[in-house]
Amino acid sequence: MKSCLMVALSSCFFFCEGANSMEVDKKSLASEPLAAIAVLDVPRYMGTWYEIAKYPNRFQKKCAGFTSAEYRLKADGKVQVINRCQLAEGGISEAIGIARQIGTATSPKLKVSFAPAWLSFIPAVWGNYWVIDLDDDYQLAAVSEPNREYLWVLSRTPKVNRKSYDALLGRLANKGFDIQKLELTKQDN
Repeated sequence: MKSCLMVALSSCFFFCEGANSMEVDKKSLASEPLAAIAVLDVPRYMGTWYEIAKYPNRFQKKCAGFTSAEYRLKADGKVQVINRCQLAEGGISEAIGIARQIGTATSPKLKVSFAPAWLSFIPAVWGNYWVIDLDDDYQLAAVSEPNREYLWVLSRTPKVNRKSYDALLGRLANKGFDIQKLELTKQDN
């Protein structure tokens, strides 16, 4: 969940009559409640995901690239989360957290915390982790939260097929995301 290049978009927007129409349409979409995917098979979602792009955020400022998240299902049904990235000076930053599903066993809505376990009773230490887009093969995903403040594009591989990525960006734009804010994550030398 680190920074890099700005995403250049030319083919993923709807073309409306005039800039004002497009601005109104974007604002209208962003004001609608965010929908998560219908069903998440949590065991199938486990494993390593590579960050392809993200909205800039304060807790990833030190990351220079090579960002990944590893999810491991625990015996109690919770998910261990291990986020890693390479720092500018070459070292590795690692954050270990826990996630829990909200709702049914197939709910795509989770809460995640990187706070110490003894603080887990405090609601404020838990953040929303909603899977809002996921391909049928569980290879490309988008994760956000209800306010659309955060956004991550994740893939099972460090590189993504451009056609699949562009299609995902189109779907995210349809969900009210400003995809011009996405920063690509460095995943290769």
